[in-house]
Amino acid sequence: MSITKHNWTKEEIIAIYNKPLMDLLYEAATIHRQHHDPNVVQVSTLLSIKTGGCPEDCGYCPQAARYHTDIEGNDLMSVQQVKAQALRAKSSGSSRVCMGAAWRNVKDGEEFDQVLEMVRTINKLDMEVCCTLGMLTENQAQRLAEAGLYAYNHNLDTSEDYYKEVISTRAFDDRLQTIENVRKTNVTVCSGGIIGMGESIEDRAGMLVALATLNPQPESVPINALVAVEGTPMENEKPVEIWEMIRMVATTRIVMPETQVRLSAGRTEMSREGQAMCFFAGANSIFAGDKLLTTPNPDVNEDMKMFELLGLIPQKPFIKVMQPKTVEAEDSQFQSLGEKPRWTRPEHKIERNLEASNKGK
Repeated sequence: MSITKHNWTKEEIIAIYNKPLMDLLYEAATIHRQHHDPNVVQVSTLLSIKTGGCPEDCGYCPQAARYHTDIEGNDLMSVQQVKAQALRAKSSGSSRVCMGAAWRNVKDGEEFDQVLEMVRTINKLDMEVCCTLGMLTENQAQRLAEAGLYAYNHNLDTSEDYYKEVISTRAFDDRLQTIENVRKTNVTVCSGGIIGMGESIEDRAGMLVALATLNPQPESVPINALVAVEGTPMENEKPVEIWEMIRMVATTRIVMPETQVRLSAGRTEMSREGQAMCFFAGANSIFAGDKLLTTPNPDVNEDMKMFELLGLIPQKPFIKVMQPKTVEAEDSQFQSLGEKPRWTRPEHKIERNLEASNKGK
C-alpha cells in the first residue's frame, strides 16, 4: 500500500514535470490506476449564483468590477432558480453542483442565509454540493457543513511567489487560512489553480508544492487553462498548449495520487484527443455545461458523446466521501456571529491591472 508523500520540494516537482513525455505519462497513468478507476470521471456543473461586481483585482477575472468586460452582472439567484438548475444538471449526468458567487468573502446576513438554504435544497436532491464564495471564517464553514455542504472550492491560483503579479487585493496566506477553516469541518477541500497567466514552470511547481504539502491533500484539484477575456489585464496572454496541460495534469496526479484532478477551464480549446490524453494522464473530473461561471465550456451533450467514444462512465455521487446530513436552520448549533474579519489587503501595485482598470475611464 502506497503512502502519500507530503514533503515535496519544488525541485522534485520540476524534475517530474520535465520528464520525457512518454515516461511521465506512464508513471502518471500507473499511479492513477492504483488509486482510481481509470474509466470513471466525476462530472460537476458550475453555476454562477451571483455574477459580476467583485471588488477584487484578479488579473484573469472578467467579474472584477474595475475591469471593462461585457459580463452582465446579476443579483443572488433564488433558491427555486438554483433547484431548477440542479435538477437539470442531475438529468444531464452531473453528480455535483458547484455554486459560485463573485464575493471577496462571505458576509453574515440574508444572502448567506439564502446560500445555506440552497445547500440544503441541493443536498436533499442527493447531489454533492460545492460552493466557492471567497474567504470564510471557521464559524461560516461550520454553518455550511451543517447545511450539507460536500466541498468548498478556494483556489490558490498560482505559486506564492507569482501570486503578487496576479492579485493585489488579497494575500496568499488568506487563501491558506480559508482552507484551514474548512478543514476544521467535515467539508472536503477543492483547491487548484490556473496555468497560462505568464507564470514559469517553477511557479507551476510552486503551486503544486503548496497544495501537495497540505495534510491532508485537497480531495479535488482543478487545473485551469487561462481563458483570456478581453478587457482583463491578461487579455493578450497566449493560449496554453495542450502539452502543457497534459504535463500539468500528469504531474498533479503523481504528487497527489488520491486527489481527483479536475480538468477545468479551457476545455473548449482542447480537442477530444487532447482531453483523452489528459484523462490518461490522471484527470478524472470535469465541469459540464455551456459556461464556467462566465467563460465558455463544451456543451454537455458533446461531453457525453466524448464519454461514450472513450468508454468513460460518470461517477455517482458520494463515492469518495459519504453524503453529509442536512441540519435545518432552526436546529443549527452554529448561528450567525455577525463577524467582520480583517482579511488582508496588500494593495501593492500591479501595472497591467492598473492599466486595464484605467482603460475605460
